[in-house]
Amino acid sequence: MPRFGVVSVAMVTPFDNDGELDVDAAVALAKFLVAEGNESLVVSGTTGESATLSIEEKLTLFETISAAVTVPVIGGTTGSNTRQDVGLTAEASKLGLAAILGVSPYYNRPSQIGIEAHFRAIASATDLAVMIYDIPKRTGRKMSNDTMIRLATDVTNIVALKDAAGDPSETAKVIAAVPDDFEVYSGDSPMNLPLLAVGAVGAVGVCTHWAAPEHTKMFAAWNRGDIAEAQRINRLLIESYSFEGNDDAPNPVQPKVMMQTLGHRVGACRLPMGPAPTGTEDAARAVYRNLLATRERSQQ
Repeated sequence: MPRFGVVSVAMVTPFDNDGELDVDAAVALAKFLVAEGNESLVVSGTTGESATLSIEEKLTLFETISAAVTVPVIGGTTGSNTRQDVGLTAEASKLGLAAILGVSPYYNRPSQIGIEAHFRAIASATDLAVMIYDIPKRTGRKMSNDTMIRLATDVTNIVALKDAAGDPSETAKVIAAVPDDFEVYSGDSPMNLPLLAVGAVGAVGVCTHWAAPEHTKMFAAWNRGDIAEAQRINRLLIESYSFEGNDDAPNPVQPKVMMQTLGHRVGACRLPMGPAPTGTEDAARAVYRNLLATRERSQQ
């Protein structure tokens, strides 16, 4: 079993009607996501609107959610300010987290030397496991294979990669070169099966908010060698993958709408993500209705 499970979720952060952090709703959502089959939770990641959360809000989420669930909680503690990120990582490490999620620094577009030094500093600030998050379409800078391999090889508590770089052939080169216990997770839902094919162990998803059971079945089919069944389930999930976000409503706008339609008190995204476009609720209902129909057929 991978250290963070096979199916994980990058959790949205609930806000109330005034845009304030809703801790009770966050705890309720975390418990629901675990009950649905998610084997770990990422809190205050990109989907959790980490860029709009204060340090105090992040620490509150880390402590309360870690205490509320029995699965590993991975805390997103990093951004583009290494000194601040080191301090937050050290504080967060006292609050019951299982691991730290460190996104490659965004906007600054640092050199590979700078990226590597950043992650070495983060890892040195904690005894917890560290999962690196590489998502160049948001950060503006792809981590090189050499940088990733050095960090995975040299830094004992850098143990995993959330891969949203969109290039399985390059990920395969990383997997071939890193220690055997270094784990790669898909961080881009349409790439779940391609990344499994080159050695990924699971996924940190967004549509696992509402489709965790299907992900569990798909990965189980893959792991027992039933590739056709894994491909069949993946086809059923394509609509959910597509709903996660687009240019008109980037993640987490649409996932939040989905959870609202399912009765969860998550509120709207904070600016600058903006309100959901007209018709998003109808689209969410249609996606979930279609998913339920396939779920019911599979149970017959």
